[in-house]
Amino acid sequence: MKSLEEIKKIREEKRKELDLRVNLKADTHEKHILVCRGTGCTSSKSEDIINNFKKLIKEKNIPNVRVIQTGCFGLCAKGPIVIIRPEDTFYAMVTPGDCEEIVNTHLIEGKTVDRLLCKDIDGTQVKRLDDLGFYKKQERIALKNCGKIDPENIDEYIAFDGYLALEKVLFSMSQDEVIEEITKSGLRGRGGAGFPTGKKWAFTKMAEGDQKYVVCNADEGDPGAFMDRSILEGDPHSVIEAMMIAGYAIGADQGYIYVRAEYPIAVQRFGKAIEQAREYGILGKNIWGTDFSFDLNIRLGAGAFVCGEETALLESIEGRAGRPRLKPPFPANVGLWQKPTLINNVETYANITKIILNGADWYAGIGTEKSKGTKVFALGGNVVNTGLVEVPMGTTLREIVYDIGGGIPNGRDFKAAQTGGPSRRMYTKRILGCSNRL
Repeated sequence: MKSLEEIKKIREEKRKELDLRVNLKADTHEKHILVCRGTGCTSSKSEDIINNFKKLIKEKNIPNVRVIQTGCFGLCAKGPIVIIRPEDTFYAMVTPGDCEEIVNTHLIEGKTVDRLLCKDIDGTQVKRLDDLGFYKKQERIALKNCGKIDPENIDEYIAFDGYLALEKVLFSMSQDEVIEEITKSGLRGRGGAGFPTGKKWAFTKMAEGDQKYVVCNADEGDPGAFMDRSILEGDPHSVIEAMMIAGYAIGADQGYIYVRAEYPIAVQRFGKAIEQAREYGILGKNIWGTDFSFDLNIRLGAGAFVCGEETALLESIEGRAGRPRLKPPFPANVGLWQKPTLINNVETYANITKIILNGADWYAGIGTEKSKGTKVFALGGNVVNTGLVEVPMGTTLREIVYDIGGGIPNGRDFKAAQTGGPSRRMYTKRILGCSNRL
């Protein structure tokens, strides 16, 4: 268990240590090899890539080089992805057999491996991640830490302002002030319904009950959707911290996250994050000497698509068949075990800490008049750059398909796009391309 002062010390020391992750002009002789370990890259042997790098670096006795697993970088069409900092060199479609060439050429000779450099939309090779057209129109808020930190290392999360929002809330904000900040931000539920998040939190706080719960809906069932999965795989502590802030705001001391069992990496990493938070005394009784207590548990879904509906999800957590309940009453008044319950999805929670730290006005300044902030999309189908994108609300479909997605392969015409899966949620964008003859 660590005191708040010890957490602050970890943040200060680790931030200096990891400066080259965000500062490309960092004054350091150290290099970090970041390897994507999201589901997509893992299925293409990125774990073997990590092991090969570590083995070769040890065999060749190369100093000041670290190999770090990260979450999804987003550009899944080019995976497995390897990025070397502080140069910010972006290597695409790397295989385990490429590791020795990267070590010999890049680390020892100081040259880039040109054949592995990522090609941009126009076909030119690009050395740096930030120079890729795929990223230029994106604004990563929910995905801020994905691809930057090791999701299984709580110290790295702390270094990038992790649990700083929780500290701010517990020591300088009332419950009503927290809810007001979320309300002013204009954040709406990212599960598809778009219900104002602050209003939902206020309803649950006002509900009468001797026990209240915070629930995270991670039952992402739409085919082709992997936004929530990528956040849980790449930045699990951000969801834990947000659920704790929600618990403080509504007066709850217990949380549950309902995750699809088909997401084994997400489940494993979130479970490890919970263990680490408990070990550090961040989850548990009287957190940092305050009156606030909060703990969190995982519940696995069995693949029933209907359990993405909030009341069916509650039924499943309670051990019954996942069948939707009649509404009203709504979960804010009668939810888990008939107690007031707050339910938001993963992406909604992933915005909370940034709003608390940067302020409601900052978040409300992104997007449009009626739709604030950003939205994460799983971009799939017949498009050049498939992957995960986060763009400000108001971004046009044309910008997503062409400027970020690179358009339709082989110069075909754009035919149609399906926004959302079969549940009509705002989850995926499926792009269809047809030949010029159609």
